[in-house]
Amino acid sequence: MRHVAFDRLHNFRDVGGYSTSEGRTVRWGRLYRSDGLGKLAGADWVKFQTLGVRTVIDLRHPEEVARRGRVPGYDGLAYYNLSIEHRPCRQATVAPEVEPVRFLADRNAEVLADGVVEIGQALDVIAAAGSAPVVIHCAAGKDRTGLLAALVLSLVGVGDDDIIADYALTELAAAKFIKDWEANPANPAITWPGYGLAPADAMRLTLKELAAAYGSVHDYAREHLGVDDALLAGLRATLLDP
Repeated sequence: MRHVAFDRLHNFRDVGGYSTSEGRTVRWGRLYRSDGLGKLAGADWVKFQTLGVRTVIDLRHPEEVARRGRVPGYDGLAYYNLSIEHRPCRQATVAPEVEPVRFLADRNAEVLADGVVEIGQALDVIAAAGSAPVVIHCAAGKDRTGLLAALVLSLVGVGDDDIIADYALTELAAAKFIKDWEANPANPAITWPGYGLAPADAMRLTLKELAAAYGSVHDYAREHLGVDDALLAGLRATLLDP
């Protein structure tokens, strides 16, 4: 099952099972994506430990980590805080008339342009993980995590339709994200109807405009992230069935 049920994590899921253009399959239990792991405690923490995760890539800003906490440390865990977003935006208070698809695609384009160092580092970490499971996450596991997951899946040969569908699954957690936000009296009122949404068309537009700007995901990765054949081979060895 793609979604892994936790009490406090609303968007933890396995990206395994997708087929590639070469007829291979992304391994189950090898790469997970999630919302913020600082919420892990109690039974959730016990369940998380049973997954055997040995690498966590936290895509949030250091200020977010300090404010909301990080995954608890344990023996054998490698933790990386790689903030790929350089122009932070609080989506809850975006103006209500802003159209979500265009807005989210524009934020993704900013990350692709600004976050090349950190995105490249994240790919290196995933490629070097071997058989030990990896979790990538941000605050909601939606935009930053969704963009990195899209790049990884594309680089190992997963098609755009599956990448778009995987991104859109986050919307199943939107109501819970809204409830959590509204439960904290320190948070401002939500003004943007698009808060928590993950429309498929936003990822579709992101991939279309990435191809227009850079040629392809592979071209972007090679020319801007420093991805070479060895790293691509490492990603495939880590993530794909033989």
